Amino acid sequence: MTRVNPDAGGGDRLALAVLVQYRMATTEQLHLVVAPGVRIEQTRRRLAKLRDEGLVDRITLPQAGRMRVWFPTGYGVQVAGEWPELRGRRPPRKVSDRTAVRLRAGHGLTVTETALAFIADARRRGEVCRPLDWIPEVHHPIGNGEAVIPDALLYYRRGPEGGEGSMLRAFVEVDRATMGPERLAAKLAVYARLHAYVPTIPGRRRPAFNQEPALEDWRKRYPLFPRLLFVLDGTGPAGVQTRIDALQAAADLALADFRQDVPILAASLVDLLHNGPSAPVWRPVQDPDRRVAWHRP
Repeated sequence: MTRVNPDAGGGDRLALAVLVQYRMATTEQLHLVVAPGVRIEQTRRRLAKLRDEGLVDRITLPQAGRMRVWFPTGYGVQVAGEWPELRGRRPPRKVSDRTAVRLRAGHGLTVTETALAFIADARRRGEVCRPLDWIPEVHHPIGNGEAVIPDALLYYRRGPEGGEGSMLRAFVEVDRATMGPERLAAKLAVYARLHAYVPTIPGRRRPAFNQEPALEDWRKRYPLFPRLLFVLDGTGPAGVQTRIDALQAAADLALADFRQDVPILAASLVDLLHNGPSAPVWRPVQDPDRRVAWHRP
């Protein structure tokens, strides 16, 4: 009797799941995220097959040496959205729009490149950061119809798989210097609001003096508030310094509990790609003369 291989098509499934979750990736990025141990020609054939099946599509960026950028089709989003690993993570409606992909390619591909840096670093270190442990644009309400939507939420387990280790989480903001440093730094105040936000239920009375106080909304998702990582790109060392100075000034104005409870770190994408995210390339925004590893601020 021939045994059925339960992993048949697993590579196709992971490739589609990554594109649905990440929104977009180049051929090389997807190859390095999904199947770095095989020849890139296999990834090209896989993408061609998924495209023939109507699950993914691509655009070509002529200004980037005719780089191909892959993204899921509406049908691909529908198929992958039924899988348990993507349940509740349906991407925006425009994820399959060719024009939207083209206009967002600069930022979207930089976010994917940042994901790849963490995933590849975990593989080198024998730690655990799977391709789907990078989740872009997770919605976190802060009341009055507003929300915090980080560029990505990172899950990372330190230590070898099967051995002792610790689970880390981080909100990641990727800045390509398309906005001024003050606007970037203003994000700190929004994260401080999320850290303090306690939802109110209309019609419910405030708790009595001897009752337990209501908990912050983020505690429903995380045992600890995730670290806050700013990845800076699109500017040289002087621009990086200007943006870190702005973040430092904003941190001084943030809520005291937020400053004390949440590590806030910044690093240039160039340093991350050259040294790896686990290297001491991160600068605590309240003490920017220091250099630390992101998991040990």
